[in-house]
Amino acid sequence: MTGFIRRKTPASDLYPLARSILFAGLSNSELGIVESMLHTRQYQAGEIVFDEGDDGQALYIVRLGNIAIRTVTAWDTPVAVLGPGNFFGEMALLDQSLRSAQARAQTESTLSALYRGDFERLLEAHSRIASRLALQLARQLGARLRGMLEDGGKRSDVAHHD
Repeated sequence: MTGFIRRKTPASDLYPLARSILFAGLSNSELGIVESMLHTRQYQAGEIVFDEGDDGQALYIVRLGNIAIRTVTAWDTPVAVLGPGNFFGEMALLDQSLRSAQARAQTESTLSALYRGDFERLLEAHSRIASRLALQLARQLGARLRGMLEDGGKRSDVAHHD
């Protein structure tokens, strides 16, 4: 969790968690519990969030700015550009596989990270919240898989829009 600091950007300027599909159905108090477990950090344009092949430790929610997702096989064209409310890196919460792409700030950005250990603590202490998050993750992964199948496997869409 090195490099994560309390946000310098005023909270009112950050994308509200309640509007992200990942947190659909959570009450204000439940959102507060989740927010208390997040680690928020600002990134400069061009700064790498993580590299392809890195150990996956956290899911990231874009709160401000844009993040480009790139793979070695399609370096010149991002697989996706994610803006506020989108999330990425969710497989880190579900398994312990390596990152399948690079995430890099395209503009000055603010991200909130939910680390696997924090998600596991959420499962233990607030199982209802964690199960709702897991259900939303499963829905989004299913939608992505269906989209890839409909496109004949040509698309690797990692964007999660609200």
